[in-house]
Amino acid sequence: MLGTTSYARQSELPGRHSPGGVRPAHAKTDFPWAAGSADGSMEVMMTRLDVPPAEVRAAAALLTDAERQKAARKIFEHDRRRFIVARARLRQVLGKRLGVRPEAVELEYGEHGKPALAQPFAASGLRFNVSHCDDVAAYAISRGREIGVDVETVREMPDADEIAARFFSRDENEQYQALAPGDRPLGFFNCWTRKEAFIKALGDGLSYPLNRFDVSLAPDAPARILRVETTAADDCGWTLHSFLPAPGVVGAVVVREDL
Repeated sequence: MLGTTSYARQSELPGRHSPGGVRPAHAKTDFPWAAGSADGSMEVMMTRLDVPPAEVRAAAALLTDAERQKAARKIFEHDRRRFIVARARLRQVLGKRLGVRPEAVELEYGEHGKPALAQPFAASGLRFNVSHCDDVAAYAISRGREIGVDVETVREMPDADEIAARFFSRDENEQYQALAPGDRPLGFFNCWTRKEAFIKALGDGLSYPLNRFDVSLAPDAPARILRVETTAADDCGWTLHSFLPAPGVVGAVVVREDL
């Protein structure tokens, strides 16, 4: 895993840490963690999912019967716990912004599985997206604009070069190969999270080819969408932000620009 020096130079969203957060074992950063755009149109929040059993039981009480059944079908206990806590936290985040109890929030899913608010809450214009990475979950919220988020733990991967050659665009793979060996793990996950966040914002799943758009990935370069099909970055209609809430964790959020 990369050290903390690489992360301090990259973060773009100014974060704030809520009091009373749980201190993760692998980092000096307290959770929950939150950041937002300067105009207040977008929020990103993160929380830990490794909570005591009593909190898991309280979280389960906020879920629907269908959600509890989905959790029960998971084979491993840690997967059940993560699903229950992540979904309960999502309900709390949405319920607070909608002015309703968490258990009253109604969700629906798009053709490719992207969650959204169901009626009557869809009329609020609230858009959201969720990403999980081990015992960390990220939530991105916006008003009236589609949004996608992804988080990953930065780590050495023996097949990273092969994955980059297969799934990155030609220009992205060239950017990646040009990095110094020590910068490649962060560069790889910069690219991966940014592409994943864009795909999730679109809501098309992997039906949208990954080579149809380019993102920046170098640790010292600003986070940007460089191309969407034949459209240049400034006219693509999407904005990309990176965020680094803790040493060893990298994230990206993509939001639709005002039309």
